[in-house]
Amino acid sequence: MMDVSILGCGWLGMPLATFLLNKKCVVKGSTTSDNKLRVFEEKGITPFLIDVDREENLEIQQFLTSEILVVAITSKNVEGYKNLIKEIEKSIIKKVIFISSTSVYPNSNNIITEEQAVIDSPLVEIENTFKENINFKTTIIRFAGLLGNGRNPGNWFEKRKIPHPRGYVNMIHQEDCINIIYQVIRQNMWSEIFNACSNHHPTREEFYTTAKIKVKKEPPVFDDSLPLKYKIINSDKLQRELSYTYTYDELLSL
Repeated sequence: MMDVSILGCGWLGMPLATFLLNKKCVVKGSTTSDNKLRVFEEKGITPFLIDVDREENLEIQQFLTSEILVVAITSKNVEGYKNLIKEIEKSIIKKVIFISSTSVYPNSNNIITEEQAVIDSPLVEIENTFKENINFKTTIIRFAGLLGNGRNPGNWFEKRKIPHPRGYVNMIHQEDCINIIYQVIRQNMWSEIFNACSNHHPTREEFYTTAKIKVKKEPPVFDDSLPLKYKIINSDKLQRELSYTYTYDELLSL
């Protein structure tokens, strides 16, 4: 039986916690909201109130009494993460999964692998702070655009024109996100960086037109006036090293 702490039980962290509980893991989960603590308890998650944007988190060391920490929060507070890492160094945590984003790559009108240069951003600085720490091993998963379980692209761009219709989309379904995190843990794939993205890259025009039709909304309006900018996220490394096959790999059929 494995102990896993999940920092941030939101859209991704909560279903991940449920998945791990079903795998007979012991799961500690954090939230920044008092009224979610009882919900965690009812699901079998040991609840903690933690906010990396605050200077003090009294429960942090108890929360970090696990083998593995999954960091699944959206904060870009570099100092907050540095404080978190100081706490990790004092804990028994030796393995960390840091959930990042393919937004760290520039729109270079090219295919993007993990070897590609990244932009100068707080998220990259946070990635590096984890990656360079010698007290624990960190695997960074850079997820593409997230969909599924309430995130329906047919509801996006409600009152805005969609730019770059001839560009390409990079998306991943929540179920694949959870399965990939689990495979990293199960296969002990540490000190790695993985791009996580469906292999299917329809144009933005194809993707959003299809999405609007499915929810019976007016066709989207596109803005093709700007110079074309896009990137195509390549996920071959993840699929090869984890022997992973995407469950949702045909975006227009979702």
